[in-house]
Amino acid sequence: MSSTIAKQIIFVTIAVLLLVICVYNYVDPYALNRNAILLPPSLDHLCGTDRLGRDLFSRLIAGAKNSLLIGVLSAAISAFVGLAIGISAGYFKRGVDKTVVIAIDLFLTFPTFFLLLTLVSYTDASLLMLIFVISVTGWMGTARMIRSEAFSIGSKPFIKILKIARTPLWKIVFKYYAPLLAPIFLISFTFGVSGAILAESALSFLGLGITPPDMSWGSLLSEGKALIDVAWWVSFFPGLLIFIVTLALVIISDHLQKRFNSRETISR
Repeated sequence: MSSTIAKQIIFVTIAVLLLVICVYNYVDPYALNRNAILLPPSLDHLCGTDRLGRDLFSRLIAGAKNSLLIGVLSAAISAFVGLAIGISAGYFKRGVDKTVVIAIDLFLTFPTFFLLLTLVSYTDASLLMLIFVISVTGWMGTARMIRSEAFSIGSKPFIKILKIARTPLWKIVFKYYAPLLAPIFLISFTFGVSGAILAESALSFLGLGITPPDMSWGSLLSEGKALIDVAWWVSFFPGLLIFIVTLALVIISDHLQKRFNSRETISR
């Protein structure tokens, strides 16, 4: 599948979802209806209803807020932390770099998901805590890439001249490092959003994430696991949304990487 076709599929999918959301007669996601328990998808209930008669489509829209919020904020914090640590290692080198390498290796020693489980098990499940935990376990990849590129930038002659001229650190970082590292940051952030959404979904599916009455795609997926034999739609649609959104983000990240790589090749 070419990148052009992939982008078209993404844009069409997003457009259809937005159109459906705009024309859909919104129903309270918390409204109970004992006469509409486990109804299959229909014109009245596009994604069917759950075991309490609640409209599943409305709950998916409401759950998107938490899932996307956790994904975007966690990825942003992880990317900024990785950016700061990577630049510090590449700029100061020596002792700072050794400390950063040890910290990265220490975090990477433990499987990320098991580290997530450990941290969440000893904390109260909340939106802010999930964002914090996912951010803490997701900065290492960005830091390693930024560190490698920062070393390359730091070895350039004009950077050495700026250091000799005692140019302020903030000016060197924001004027010279930041523009050159922006592509890596953007790619890492885009890919990180998909990883954070999957992490939150996995934790919520295991009962360690978003708890009622709040909801996310992961918690909605978890609610349907006991009903898979009698009401497939309760778990199918949350899983489908998670798949579409994460796949779209991965494709976008891959496209950005190819585009920036091609620009770098041309510039050389």
